[in-house]
Amino acid sequence: MDNKLDLSVAIITFNEEKRLGATLESICDIASEIVVIDSFSQDRTVEIAKKYNAKVFQEQWKGFVAQKNSLTSKCSHNFILYLDADEVISSELKREIVKAISKPYADGYYLRRKTHYLGKLLNYAWQKDERLRLVKKSAEPLWKGEIVHEELFIKGKTSLLNGYIIHYSYKDIKDHFTKTINYANLSAKSYYNKGKKPSISKLVFSPFFSFFKLYILKKGFLDGVGGLIAGFSAYVYVFLKYAFLWEMYLNKKEQD
Repeated sequence: MDNKLDLSVAIITFNEEKRLGATLESICDIASEIVVIDSFSQDRTVEIAKKYNAKVFQEQWKGFVAQKNSLTSKCSHNFILYLDADEVISSELKREIVKAISKPYADGYYLRRKTHYLGKLLNYAWQKDERLRLVKKSAEPLWKGEIVHEELFIKGKTSLLNGYIIHYSYKDIKDHFTKTINYANLSAKSYYNKGKKPSISKLVFSPFFSFFKLYILKKGFLDGVGGLIAGFSAYVYVFLKYAFLWEMYLNKKEQD
């Protein structure tokens, strides 16, 4: 792979010095351009990005959707690969990306992800996980979403590539559940802003269903202890989401 592709890699960062290097290392040999929007990191993130000849832009945090949409206009190549700073491209997926860009047969491509958790890849928990990430700039890529769960949309035909992204989403269990609590709070705020009402039934039954879906229906139990903890985190996430929502409405009643 001596020849670079007509490809821009686009990443947003904030204090990612421990993970960004592996992300860029996995893709730098085929990308003609790396574009990074950093939210004024206080560690070596920018230094590491520049080591890979990335074009680094400093912008205040505007939320995931606005931050990722800001990447698009800064990319100068025909194809854009949007990555998070905790994702690594597998060898098989890299080969598929080369084929897809060399002889395009779609305007955008979905990429599979597998989470690396407690020292191993999870093959069942948090599956299926397919994200539209590799797209033609001419297909007018646009990120949409609320406070959390942003999603990429394009105009044109899409396809799915073989291989997968390795997602190093959590440093350890403490980091996992800290993020779970934060995301639950953000999701509750999103629900509140949409006018969704809390209910006892959702607070009681929805967490059990989330655990059952991930651990039993999606066979998370085949991932061993990692699958069990992932199932429990799904329970905690949903329970806290509705608990936070209750709290927001109770606070509103007190203010009124």
